[in-house]
Amino acid sequence: MDAVVRALRVSAPRLMELPNVIGVGKGTKQVRGQCTGRPTVTVLVTKKLPKARLQTGDLVPKSIDMADTDVIEVGEVVALARLDKYRPAVPGSSIGHYKITAGTFGAVVYDVKTGEPLILSNNHVLANSSNGRDGRCAAGDPILQPGRYDNGTDRDMIAKLHRFVPIQMEMASPDCPVAASFERTLNKVIRRFRRNYSLKVYATGSANNLVDAALAKPVSLDIISDAIIDLGVPQGIAEANVGDKVAKSGRTSGTNYGEVRVVEATIKISMGDTGDAVFTDQCVTTHMAQPGDSGSVVLNDKRQVVGLLSAGSDTVSIFGRIQNVCDALGITFTKPR
Repeated sequence: MDAVVRALRVSAPRLMELPNVIGVGKGTKQVRGQCTGRPTVTVLVTKKLPKARLQTGDLVPKSIDMADTDVIEVGEVVALARLDKYRPAVPGSSIGHYKITAGTFGAVVYDVKTGEPLILSNNHVLANSSNGRDGRCAAGDPILQPGRYDNGTDRDMIAKLHRFVPIQMEMASPDCPVAASFERTLNKVIRRFRRNYSLKVYATGSANNLVDAALAKPVSLDIISDAIIDLGVPQGIAEANVGDKVAKSGRTSGTNYGEVRVVEATIKISMGDTGDAVFTDQCVTTHMAQPGDSGSVVLNDKRQVVGLLSAGSDTVSIFGRIQNVCDALGITFTKPR
């Protein structure tokens, strides 16, 4: 095990607790914007601050267990909206669960057991950011192309929600009836003194997430096509490595290219009204996506899929390893013969 990976395993939880830190991973040292090629524990922060504004205990150490560190400013990382109606529907275009705005149709994949073609995108695009217990979605829910935000209507249903990987939020409303009753009682008391005040009870989640992923089953085989706009049909899958050149085709910003900067990252991502979620084993690229590009697959220069894009900021984009996605959903990119 190399020094950086060893240091990450030991220090990641502590680094994630530092103010302004939203992610850690394995990268290479950047000096004045140039890559030195030297492996580092890379710490992602919303904003770099002068040392004078930080307490001693809040500083990122220069090294951890013989591994150098580096700090990259990435801004706020939030879950990430081609707008037209396509028939057949094509990867790289607008799609969404009937209750959300819009995201991206990532790719056509195949069930490893049945061989049937399915639509791949994010949980927050196809399953309304569900943890599987909150009633935000159900198997069989309509999937629209284009999504609602792009003037999609019920008549534009091309698929139904098939299955998804639940997203565990860092803070979430508890399912427990006792907690709900406690919340109601407290609010009654509070409103006697402050009419405009209310209290919300949250449960702290301890589980991390590997993927933001979901599948939809097309209503007919001829309503989808497997060629991604501008990028064509994927040629299998591969692992992403620091320095790889990658591409994606998404609803909002179309086809863009970037470079993998960090791998094996743990990152806290804002999921909108449902709260924050911590994702592990993520990859960080240079900026290559805009809101609504979520659900795009990320390809290397051999047209192999390396990841599923799910989030980003003004300076970076985030994707989960595609092997984790395939394992979690039971899918393959190889078309049955």
